[in-house]
Amino acid sequence: MNVLDLSTAASRRFPARRITQNIVGGLSPIQSDKFAMGHVVLEPRGGQVPWHNQEQEELYLVLEGVGEMCLGSERRLLTAGQAVYIPPRVYHQLTNVGDTPLRMIYVYAPGGDVAHWRQELDGTLPRAGMEAPPLPEGAQPQWHSAASDGGSP
Repeated sequence: MNVLDLSTAASRRFPARRITQNIVGGLSPIQSDKFAMGHVVLEPRGGQVPWHNQEQEELYLVLEGVGEMCLGSERRLLTAGQAVYIPPRVYHQLTNVGDTPLRMIYVYAPGGDVAHWRQELDGTLPRAGMEAPPLPEGAQPQWHSAASDGGSP
């Protein structure tokens, strides 16, 4: 039996001020080619899953905290207990706008790695309004690499 305990599971820190733990796929002992699942903590006031898209369909479920969700041209706040469906290839971003950590679960299918993880770590994430479509009006700015323009929000 493969059991994962989040209290001891491996984690990865990303530059956009978040920690990700793979529950299914990635570094997890639980693997599936049908779907991937993870636990994410966004740091208070700005921790982010930056503006990106991917081939997989996805779902975010907020467990604690409050975040600004941008999906295509839409923008709204998500709070604990709310989930949002993300269609394939649609740009999206989640930013913690609260004073406490935002905890969420993601699930995407099919499984496998998504390019935005490596792009963020390498500083090559496409930027909103430049190499990627613009964020919705009034949205929190997209995190981007200090190497690409001298700073990040």
